[in-house]
Amino acid sequence: MLKYNIRGENIEVTEPIRDYVEKKIDKLERYFTETPDANVHVNLKVYSDKNAKVEVTIPLPNLVLRAEETSGDLYASIDLIVDKLERQIRKHKTKVNRKFRDKGAERDYFAYSDVNGSTPPEENESDFDLEIVRTKQFSLKPMDSEEAVLQMNLLGHSFYVYTDAETNGTNIVYSRKDGKYGLIETN
Repeated sequence: MLKYNIRGENIEVTEPIRDYVEKKIDKLERYFTETPDANVHVNLKVYSDKNAKVEVTIPLPNLVLRAEETSGDLYASIDLIVDKLERQIRKHKTKVNRKFRDKGAERDYFAYSDVNGSTPPEENESDFDLEIVRTKQFSLKPMDSEEAVLQMNLLGHSFYVYTDAETNGTNIVYSRKDGKYGLIETN
């Protein structure tokens, strides 16, 4: 059963908005043989320039569905989010089915038919080809996060992997869409 946690920033989450979100996301249930027990985290933001941003996170066993979308219309953003989540599910379903088909086992976590009872067309496996086309090796230099951001910018990359000088752990700094920086620390 899907449980919803819908928050609004600069917007009141009215009953019609809540109903629309739940109705749209509930359509994802057709991709599963049983409705998964999951908490659906939805964050709705409205900015002063009239743009609406929708963020959805659905933690599932072995998979976390997450998408965000910004547009001039809140309802359009919700529709686009559901499309993104459907693509993520189909991609993961193809990967899981291929994995279990290769091992000769069956996997019935994902449903094979849609709400109308018809079988969806097989995904084009080349769309989800996970071929690694380039491999790089490099030594991680000990540094702090500020130096890592400078190195990332110097190289013109959107992320940078480094060894934290204090903790000796492998960390990643990255550029965010809002122009700021993020840090991922590993354990």
